[in-house]
Amino acid sequence: MTKLAIAFLIGIMVGIEREHRGIEHEIFAGVRTYSITCITGMLAAFVSGATGQGFVYVTAFFFGAICAIITYAKIFLFKRIGVTSPISLFFIFVMGILVGYNYGLYAIISSIVVAFLLIQKKPLHQFAGNLTKEELYNAVQFLAVAFILYPVMPEKELFGVINLRYAILIVILVSLISFLSYVLLRTFGTKRGICYSGFVGGFVNSEATTAALAGLSKRSVEMVDPVLTGILLCNISMLIRNLVLALIVDPTGQTTLFMLPPQAIVILGSIVIVLKYNKKFCPIGGEELKIESPFSLGQAFKFGAAFTVILIIGSFAYKIAGTAGIYVTALGSLVSSSGVIVSVTLLAVSGKISYATAANTAVLASLISTINKIILSKITGSSSLFSLAKNTFGIITAIGVLALILWNIM
Repeated sequence: MTKLAIAFLIGIMVGIEREHRGIEHEIFAGVRTYSITCITGMLAAFVSGATGQGFVYVTAFFFGAICAIITYAKIFLFKRIGVTSPISLFFIFVMGILVGYNYGLYAIISSIVVAFLLIQKKPLHQFAGNLTKEELYNAVQFLAVAFILYPVMPEKELFGVINLRYAILIVILVSLISFLSYVLLRTFGTKRGICYSGFVGGFVNSEATTAALAGLSKRSVEMVDPVLTGILLCNISMLIRNLVLALIVDPTGQTTLFMLPPQAIVILGSIVIVLKYNKKFCPIGGEELKIESPFSLGQAFKFGAAFTVILIIGSFAYKIAGTAGIYVTALGSLVSSSGVIVSVTLLAVSGKISYATAANTAVLASLISTINKIILSKITGSSSLFSLAKNTFGIITAIGVLALILWNIM
C-alpha cells in the first residue's frame, strides 16, 4: 500500500502542474492520466517480480508508443512545437517503476525536481534568453574544460597540500554559484535598482560590483546615498557567501560554526546601518553594471590560481610562523576573499591547521575585504562617497574586530 500511495502522490504532483498548464492551451494528459501512468509503472515493476522483466519491457514499449503518438499529433496535427508533455508522461511511468523496485526516495526527489522545472517554464526561458552568445560560449567552454579535467586529474596532492582534482571541483561549484547570481543580476538588476544590483552582485564578485557602483557616484551628489546603500548590501552578500563557501569546502560545518558568531554580528551590524537609510535611497531603474561573467575561463583560472597560491603560501607560512603565519594570509582577501576562505578551510579539512584558526582567518579575510570597499570607493568613486564609506565601513570593521576578539576570549 505504501508503494501505491507514493506512486499516486507523484502522479498527482506532476499532473496538477500539467492540468494547470491546460488553462493556457489544450493538454494531452492531466492529473488522472499522470496518476494512472505512475501507478501502472509501479504495478509493472511489482508484477515483474513474479513474471520476469519482460512485463516491464512490454509496458515500457506501450507507453513509449503512446508518447510517440502524442508527439506526432502535437507537432503535425496541432502544429505546436514542444515535446515536454510526452516526455514528462514517460518520465512519470519510469518513476512508477522506481517505486515498484523500492527506489521510492529517488523517484520522489526526481519528481520534485521535474515538477519545479515544469512550473518554472517562463523564468527558465527568461534565464536562457538573457544570456548573450559570448556568455553561453564561456559557460560551455568552462564546463567542457572543467569536466574533462576533473575525471582525468589524479587523486594526488600537489606540494603535499592541495588535491588538484578536488580543487577543480571547488572552482566549478564556486563559479556555478557566482554564475547563477550573475544571471539574476543581468535579468533584474537594471529593473530592481541599485540596492538589488549591489546585493546580488556581491555573490558574483564584491570587488567588481563595488567598483562599478562607486563609479555611479561621480554622476551627481544625489547618487552618493543610494550607491553607498548598494555597496553595503554588496558587502553583506559577500559575508553570507563566505559562510556558504566554508560550508561547501567543509561539509561537516565545523569551520562555518566557528565563523558564524563574529560573522553574524558583522552582518547584523551592517543590516542595522542599511536600515538607517530611507527606502527612497534605492531608486528603481539604472544602468547595467559591467561585471565579467564568472563562467569565463579567465575568471575561473584567476580564482583557482588565487586560492591555490594562498593555500601553498599558507601551508608554508604555518610551518615557519605557526598560527600567525596563517593569519597573515588573510591579506590575500585584497585580491580574493573567496580564495582565502577556500584555502584556509582546505588546510583545516586536511588536518594541517585547527578549525578555529581557519575560521578566525576567514573572518579576518571578510573584514579585510570590507576595508577594501573603502579603498575601492576612493579609487573609483566620488570624494563624498569615500567620506561616507570611510566612516561606515570603518564602524563595521571595528564591530567585526571586537566581535572576533570577544569570541576567542569566551
